Amino acid sequence: MISIISGTNRPGNKTLKVAELYKSKLEKKAEKVQLFNLEDLPKDFCGPSMYNAEEMSDELKAIQDKYFLAADKIIIVSPEYNGCFPGILKTFIDAISIREYKATFSKRKFGLVGVASGKAGNLFGMCSLTIILNHVGSYVFPNKLPISSIEKCLDEAGNLDTDTNNAIESHIEAFLSF
Repeated sequence: MISIISGTNRPGNKTLKVAELYKSKLEKKAEKVQLFNLEDLPKDFCGPSMYNAEEMSDELKAIQDKYFLAADKIIIVSPEYNGCFPGILKTFIDAISIREYKATFSKRKFGLVGVASGKAGNLFGMCSLTIILNHVGSYVFPNKLPISSIEKCLDEAGNLDTDTNNAIESHIEAFLSF
């Protein structure tokens, strides 16, 4: 199974649209694909109790179990916020690392997709996320996909331009064989 994580909780974001396109394309090639949107995080997941596995909410445990522990591979689609990836994504990773740390991250395969309005496609954010994922023992697919100038690549109806669509198709094919 492949999980896709939409790496922001900002309402109306383009990252979710890219994550949904990945899901749609992967469903044609993979046995089972699921998508988790950080907008759906429990409202109380962040706080002092997040550092105690016994105090982790049942809702957050269920998210970890379904989207991480049950997955063979995970794709994180992350926007660029302030030159990196969103703090909510780091906080989410921190929160689920308290319980079942090794089972959640060790030797798990991750693919990274960056989404940005600018020209770099969140390259620095993907590099930073790679460092974190490597630190927790995960394998990160070396072919990261930066999607730059997202407003030009994705129209209001959610359709991609040809070049971006082809890049995503190539990324998916390569990631599936990783």
